[in-house]
Amino acid sequence: MMRDVVVLGVGMTKFGKFLNRSLKEMGQEAIWNAVADAGIDAREIQVAYFSNSLAGLITGQEAVRGQTVLRHSGLGGIPIINVENACAGGATAFRGAWLEVASGNYDVALAIGVEKLFCDDTAQSLRALSTNSEIELARMGFQFTAYYALQLRKYMEQFGVTREQLALAAVKNSYNGSLNPYAQHQRPLTSEEVLKSRPISDPLTLYMCSSMSDGAAAAILCTREKAKKYTSKTLVQVASCILRAGMFRGPNDTTTPNTVTLAAKEAYEKAGIGPKEISLAEVHDAMAPVEILRYEELMFCERGEGIKMLEQGRTKITGDLPVDPSGGLSARGHPVGATGIAQVTEIVWQLRETAGARQVANPKTGLTQNSGGRVEEDTAATSVIILKK
Repeated sequence: MMRDVVVLGVGMTKFGKFLNRSLKEMGQEAIWNAVADAGIDAREIQVAYFSNSLAGLITGQEAVRGQTVLRHSGLGGIPIINVENACAGGATAFRGAWLEVASGNYDVALAIGVEKLFCDDTAQSLRALSTNSEIELARMGFQFTAYYALQLRKYMEQFGVTREQLALAAVKNSYNGSLNPYAQHQRPLTSEEVLKSRPISDPLTLYMCSSMSDGAAAAILCTREKAKKYTSKTLVQVASCILRAGMFRGPNDTTTPNTVTLAAKEAYEKAGIGPKEISLAEVHDAMAPVEILRYEELMFCERGEGIKMLEQGRTKITGDLPVDPSGGLSARGHPVGATGIAQVTEIVWQLRETAGARQVANPKTGLTQNSGGRVEEDTAATSVIILKK
């Protein structure tokens, strides 16, 4: 029987462009922020899962990335598992740590994600990011912005959605990011600014797209019984933690659920709740308007009604189902291997009601959805995590 697992502590760095900060430095900050938040002695951490996607191609560090970062942070002599799973790497590391505790193998586990995308050579970073798809696609010049643009154009044609409507997602998330001291971009944008920013891949403009980013995030997990010995803070339990690989879907298949929906269904079932019982969500909006598709894939609304949720203000911080109160990937930033744990960190803060100016009202449950890579007509990896008080 699986044990109840809680997130005892979380921590992260500010996301942004930090040419003079190394993976080791950023990892150390996130880890020790999480240790301080958990109120434990770091020597009680028994196992660690370390997420990084692109350091080999950008910094040259391969094979022992987790060991090098954790040793710099003063942690050694424990099992350290290196995780690569594209943009879903952080969530995958979190799942590994959760399973260690839930299974009874260990009582205290660390999940840490660190990524450094800025290296004074944008072309090198873009080439590295493109390898998160099948290598044949990468060699043909595949870029995720183009893929998301095609998805959105199909959606626009099918449901009569305009560019002006798509821009509302970027406006909402830029406002949320302006309230988040950890966000890379902290300036609220108007619809006019979003639409007039540089075209990237029609219908996407610059301010609709997530930026390259450097940063780290960490979470410490333990049993509920042990957590009571460490803290009097609100305990946030892992209600379900699902990971799925992409499946084959034909390019014109509109009936087979995609991996996000399948992962969400499994997460709801294992948590014993439905989508209407989710208080808030952090979703993988690599391009801000893609958030609209996530509403539908996560079954917050029917197909084609996602734009209505956005226009009606339902997904604002003040709405009945706030989505991306952190600012999402487009405002908070997207350091690939750290993103999934940063999403968890935001949900934990929200459920504890310590999120400051971006705090949502009376949250009980939170969901994170984190996708990574591309294989044929589906994401390569998708995670859905549900947390509850």
